[in-house]
Amino acid sequence: MRRPKISVIGAGFVGSTCAHWAASKELGDVVLVDINGEAARGKALDLFESSPVEGFDSKVEGGSDYSLTRDSDVVIITAGLPRKPGMSRDDLLSINAKIVRDCATHTAKHSPDAVMIIVSNPLDAMCHVALSASGFPRERVLGMAGVLDSARFRSFIAMELSVSVEDVQAFVFGGHGDTMVPMPRYVSVGGIPLQQLLSQEKIDAIVERTRKGGAEIVNLLKTGSAYYAPSASAIQMAEAIVRNKKRYLPCAVYLTGEYGIKNLFCGVIAKLGSKGLESIPSLELSSDEKAMFNKSAAAVQELVDAIAKLGV
Repeated sequence: MRRPKISVIGAGFVGSTCAHWAASKELGDVVLVDINGEAARGKALDLFESSPVEGFDSKVEGGSDYSLTRDSDVVIITAGLPRKPGMSRDDLLSINAKIVRDCATHTAKHSPDAVMIIVSNPLDAMCHVALSASGFPRERVLGMAGVLDSARFRSFIAMELSVSVEDVQAFVFGGHGDTMVPMPRYVSVGGIPLQQLLSQEKIDAIVERTRKGGAEIVNLLKTGSAYYAPSASAIQMAEAIVRNKKRYLPCAVYLTGEYGIKNLFCGVIAKLGSKGLESIPSLELSSDEKAMFNKSAAAVQELVDAIAKLGV
């Protein structure tokens, strides 16, 4: 029986760590592609050589030739420049749009039935680039950020309450940036509503830290951006797809009227299975939540419009 195949485009910190998580979880065979083919081959070989120690049985290959990705079930695009201190995700717009367009075009050619997961920033806008370049239906182009932002939200809540992260259920809506919309009204800790455990002041502080979570890591690292949590988040989505788990996960999807938003990628809860996006449940939003969501969507639309003007 054919094993699933996961291809990761970009062998930097995020991409190589995606390959690590995917192989160690035995999600399938793993391919690592990068413009620097020798680096991709080296990292792939190094990862494969760890398999006898860690006890996973996944084939791992690397190189610069996109033909290695042929017939992938999932393609994760991480290629692009990372953020540096003082740089916003939006600063990366023009450079990364060209990179993502090239990656999506090549991977779609070799894997026309794959589900594409976009990690490159600014993420929601890069999803539009990938959708256009690949020609895929909306169900098979997804953005990773919701899982990541929700993981940060859950982590900060667990830290504040000194409880296990396993007991914290929370999610984030909206674009992947400063206008993201953490949803404390839907948070529970061991089934207990968050509002019964923390003051509004502390909840507001956690919400703000979540919005700045990426920048916090960038400022600490000085020379790069986060990669453990982003890669783990992308692989959680990949696992839901290759194992057809039918999971409800927060991710960027192309909305066609859901929540009043049309023709735009934005973060919502989505059901993921073997074909990618299966459905989008309709959550009831308060007037304040709806206003914040619309503001976040407007910020994404500005980036999409900027890409159109650039002609990338």
